[in-house]
Amino acid sequence: MPEAKAASVHADQKHPAAGTNLLFLREEQMRLAQDLLFFAYRDFTGAADVKLEEIGLGRAHHRVLHFIGRNPGIMVSDLLAILRITKQSLARVLTALVEQGYVAQAPGRADRRQRLLTLTETGQELERRLFETQRERLVAAYREAGGAAVDGFRRVLRSIMDQNARDYLDAHDTEREKRARAV
Repeated sequence: MPEAKAASVHADQKHPAAGTNLLFLREEQMRLAQDLLFFAYRDFTGAADVKLEEIGLGRAHHRVLHFIGRNPGIMVSDLLAILRITKQSLARVLTALVEQGYVAQAPGRADRRQRLLTLTETGQELERRLFETQRERLVAAYREAGGAAVDGFRRVLRSIMDQNARDYLDAHDTEREKRARAV
């Protein structure tokens, strides 16, 4: 009966405060979270998928465009580490993006065997269009949820990620802070 009492305490709230009870750890809640993640991913990527399909590209191409756009001059080895895909898979995706004029490759400055990747102007335009499509959905969701929920959402997602992903995000937070101070 303690579960029923805990649930009734928060019956008047749409979303109880974190840590007020542990009912959110029950299997049914975990399955609901899994459903939410699957449906959110489907709908978040869906609008971009339509634009990508029009030009013969898919989600793998989108991920590569995103991370090259966020990391101009990224080495292929670093992109492989972020995406956790095989060299063969990345080679197929990169070949298409280079051939269609979205990505440029240059040799490394210190080691000419390295390949540094950047988006071409056309690639930047495509990445921007894809971002704007998904941005609209995020802005609407963030506005509806409010700042505290957005912060909680970020904390949950970071907790799902492994340490390498969190380190990547932290390093980019530091870079953004440096650029903001320079302005």
